Amino acid sequence: MAVWFSNVGGVNIPYRQIRAAFTDETITVYQAYDPAIAVPAVAAQRFVAPFKRERMTWIKPSFLWMMYRCGWGTKAGQTRVLGIDITREGFEWALRHSCLSHPERGADHAVWKERLRVSPVRIQWDPERDPRHSPLAYRSIQVGLSGEAVARYIDEWIVGITDLTDRVHEIHQAMRGGQDVAGMLPGESPYPLPTDLGRVIGATIPADSEPAPG
Repeated sequence: MAVWFSNVGGVNIPYRQIRAAFTDETITVYQAYDPAIAVPAVAAQRFVAPFKRERMTWIKPSFLWMMYRCGWGTKAGQTRVLGIDITREGFEWALRHSCLSHPERGADHAVWKERLRVSPVRIQWDPERDPRHSPLAYRSIQVGLSGEAVARYIDEWIVGITDLTDRVHEIHQAMRGGQDVAGMLPGESPYPLPTDLGRVIGATIPADSEPAPG
């Protein structure tokens, strides 16, 4: 992956970098659902019916990308925003068993297509967003889980589930009132990825020297 940094407030941010709230043991990811799924999940501290294991489910370490996706909890079917703490071991298993949703420039298409076929995890890098949903110059990761990965997510990785909906609405209301909400957002730091794992997911690796993507 190319070395491409965006300078934001005097800080260089790599083009593709995982930024998240995490501890030594866990990382927080976000999902948004209808109350019919969210309420039982919070009560059980795991996803239960009517959540469907057979469907791909996308987890997002970026709070602001989740806010863009769910419209600050206003979009139909995404009115309850959940913060899910999962083990870092599980998160990294997902990354290691993943395939990019689209092949990298210059990649062997046949090799990518076979990996896509057998991988239970999809990786997408989309423009990060500011609080008003404007796209930024660097990317944020989405991780799509299917098959074995969904089972591991539900049965092994989840440590806790928190309903963040009231907090989301509070931040959104403050923003609409003209306040600077930067201090109200969850603190997210660059997630420490081993170099080999970074290459699997197409993250920006400083040692690379390819030209920046167009």
